[in-house]
Formats: sequence, structure tokens, C-alpha cells
Amino acid sequence: MISVIHTSKKVLSDAKTRALLLDAFALAFIYFVPAISHMLSIKLYLFEPMRLMLILALVHTRRPNAYILALTLPFFSYFISAHPVLVKSLLIAVELTFMVFVFHLLSERMHKFAAIFISIWASKLFYYGLKYLAIITVLPAEPLVGTPLLLQLSTSAAFSLYVWYMLGVRKN
Repeated sequence: MISVIHTSKKVLSDAKTRALLLDAFALAFIYFVPAISHMLSIKLYLFEPMRLMLILALVHTRRPNAYILALTLPFFSYFISAHPVLVKSLLIAVELTFMVFVFHLLSERMHKFAAIFISIWASKLFYYGLKYLAIITVLPAEPLVGTPLLLQLSTSAAFSLYVWYMLGVRKN
């Protein structure tokens, strides 16, 4: 019995296994967000579920896995629910990938809270710049800001606190 428990802990501690489990969970979560939103009558997409999955990947898996999720989650969502539209899925994939890049660039140079908070908002500004270009070219009926900025600030703060705790406080 003890050897089975020890073996299962070893398997779950393996980085590749953790990444695969997180990826499967992320895909399942994104898959069910529309259904859960409908059941609860809450627009869960306002709480940035893709960014949440990416934050979990940044904290609990290795860098390549975070890039894989950043690039694939928006397209997975589009292919299973047609939401967001393909152009916005592309913009979100670019935004999330940019966030991972900026976070890894900053995380060795500054406090983890600041690094993730800055990376989230740098990627949002980059996204809004790209979205503005999309609005004036291919998405004329789309509003520039669809999620209230105060809610975006709140989720950014919550995600940043999680990263700070998991990568800073908890490791010490």
C-alpha cells in the first residue's frame, strides 16, 4: 500500500504529467465554460477563464506548456463553441502569448507580483491596440472594451496575488 502511494506521488510530481493533467483540465474547463455560464446565468468569460488557466500553467508547469496553452486555448474555444469569433481568438492567442513572454522577461528582474501584474496589463494594452486595428478593418461592430475595466483590474490583482503567493511566499 505504501509503495503504491509513493509511486503515485512520484508520477504526479513528474513535470510532464503535471503539464498534461493541467492541459486536460484547462481544455475541459474552457469546453464547459459556456454550459456553466448558461446554467449559472453568469457570464464567466468576464472573469478571464483562459488567463486563469494560463496563470495556473505559469505557476505549476514549465514555460513551454504555458506557451502551448496561450496559443491553443482561444482556438479550442472557437472550434468548440464559435466564441470568440476567429479574429478575436487570434488576438487573444497573441495577447496571452505576449503575457507569458513579458512575465518570463520580468520575473527574474523584479518581484513576482509586479512581474505578473505588469505582464497582464502590458498584454491587455497590446491586445487593445490590436483590437482597435481589427475594429477599424474587420470587426466594425465590436466594442473596444467588452469587460468592465474595474473587473479586469480585480481579476488582475487576484491572479497576481496567486502568483506572488505560489512563487514567492510559498517557496520560502
